[in-house]
Amino acid sequence: MTSFSDDDYQIIEKKTLFQGYFAIEEFTLKHRLFKGGWSDSFQREIFERGSAAAVLLFDPILQKVVLLEQFRAGALSSEKGPWMIEVVAGIIEQGETPEGVVIREALEEAGQVISDPVEIASYYSTPGGSTEKVTLYCARVDASNADGIFGLQEENEDIRVFTMDLEEVKKGLSQGQFDNSTCLIALQWLILNLEKLNEIWNIQ
Repeated sequence: MTSFSDDDYQIIEKKTLFQGYFAIEEFTLKHRLFKGGWSDSFQREIFERGSAAAVLLFDPILQKVVLLEQFRAGALSSEKGPWMIEVVAGIIEQGETPEGVVIREALEEAGQVISDPVEIASYYSTPGGSTEKVTLYCARVDASNADGIFGLQEENEDIRVFTMDLEEVKKGLSQGQFDNSTCLIALQWLILNLEKLNEIWNIQ
């Protein structure tokens, strides 16, 4: 349980600094302090990213995960380069559900039809500067034909789809191979919850 509620902060002013596909808002606000009283008013610029849904594709029969590799401009400064290993993900548009998004995105980004999605977590990816909240799933797929290049040309997507077995995943986790937060959370969850997942999916 957190210490405070919505009554314990005040938005003094809100300005839209930029409006495009996404928006940047400037907030002037203050909030109650743990030691008592109120903070001084201060400003924060917030990236209005919206909500997203993501899904780890897992084949419990072949014991393989289906992952993506694609270029990310936000990782240009990475020592590893801007191509990142990820799970399937997409923005939740108005009128969509998180589960509906991962069904659509799994087909668009990986050519996979998913079944039996299990929710892993719902979390804010970087609440210090963005509104983005991610609902993360693990879903069952047939990984026997999971490879190739996918993505929508009109969205400048160039996505390589590949598989890893669980031993490769464990090795990659121990060596710091995965530096995308959603992918890292999903893979660690899978390794820790394999037995539980087999029970949910009735895998003998």
